[in-house]
Amino acid sequence: MSSMGKSRRKRKDKWGNRMTIIGTTFVVISLAAIVTIKGESLREKDRAYQIRLENLEAQVAREKERSGELEEYRVYVQTKQYVEEVAKQKLGLVKPDEILLKPSKRR
Repeated sequence: MSSMGKSRRKRKDKWGNRMTIIGTTFVVISLAAIVTIKGESLREKDRAYQIRLENLEAQVAREKERSGELEEYRVYVQTKQYVEEVAKQKLGLVKPDEILLKPSKRR
């Protein structure tokens, strides 16, 4: 009877070992699948962030260029030439030695 009890225990132990191996294999495969899926989503986010970074760098470059142009314009606005130009165009002023020619009216 004791030999029969040992064989039943061995069968139960073998079954238990197989279930443990199957369970462990399932967990490992599940973890591998999850890591792969998450890794792909992270790579996709990284690509999106790289595109966004490139766009922002291009925008910074454009703004620096615009800043340079505005600085040049600020310097130009402070010149005598600009003041005279605005006085002529917007205010209609002329220098004392300038002669204005008006078109004649034809009938």
